[in-house]
This record gives sequence, C-alpha cells and structure tokens, in this order.
Amino acid sequence: MASVQFYHLTTTPLERALPKLLEKVVSSGFRTLLVADSPEQVERLNELLWTYDPGSFLPHGSETDGNPDKQPVLLSTGMEPINGAKLVLVTNGAVPGPEYGYERILDIFDGNDPQAVAGARSRWTAYKQAGNELSYLRQTDSGGWEKKQG
Repeated sequence: MASVQFYHLTTTPLERALPKLLEKVVSSGFRTLLVADSPEQVERLNELLWTYDPGSFLPHGSETDGNPDKQPVLLSTGMEPINGAKLVLVTNGAVPGPEYGYERILDIFDGNDPQAVAGARSRWTAYKQAGNELSYLRQTDSGGWEKKQG
C-alpha cells in the first residue's frame, strides 16, 4: 500500500505550483518520478525547472538528457521508476500500478477543469478501495497547501 496525496490546484497553474512542491519532495530525500502527458510536456517542464527561479537549483532531468537512472527527479511519460524513485508525482491523471512499488503517490490536478476534478474523484475511490492511505490538500489563495478532510 502507498500513501496517496491529492493536490487540488485552485489558484495557480501547474507550472507555478510544481517547482515549490518538487523542492519540498527533494529536500525530504525522495528520489522522484514526475509523470507528464507527452514528450513535449516533459520538455516544457524540464525547461521550467531549470529557469523558474534564478537563485535556486532543483536537480532533475528527462530520459533524453541521458543517465535517467542517476536523476533525483526524473521527468517521463512512463511509470517505470528508472531512477529508483519511491515517490511518483502524477500530473496527467495516470494511476501507477502496484508493481512499481511506490511508497508515495502525489496526484496533482486542476480544480478549474471539471473533467480533471471528476477524474480525481474516480482515482480517489479506486485508491481507497485498494487500501491505500489517502490525504487531500487544497491550494490556498496564496498558493500554499492546506490539508482538508477527504
């Protein structure tokens, strides 16, 4: 079983919320797989993570950068933890199977998109039925996160 956290975006887009969330994940020592929709989104997010804050450094890369097994944060379209990740951050509504052995799953979705919200509710139900530990965090007006009752 995994610990699954749902992150409900309400005030900022993924591109603004993601870097700070990844900074926290990396500082907690987790090797991470970030799953995106397409190779194009992987490259956009890869570029974003290099440029979002000139004063910070977030070690990461994509499979096309080479040495994917050495990346602390690996950006990919697939679910396989090539980099030994125990945490997966899903941006596209995909559900990692138990065969990947993730300890933590972060599911981030756009609260302004009714389809994304409906998909998150469906995933919540599936994760719960599978016996995972669930939590729900809603974005605050200032862009931070507040834990709510599921």
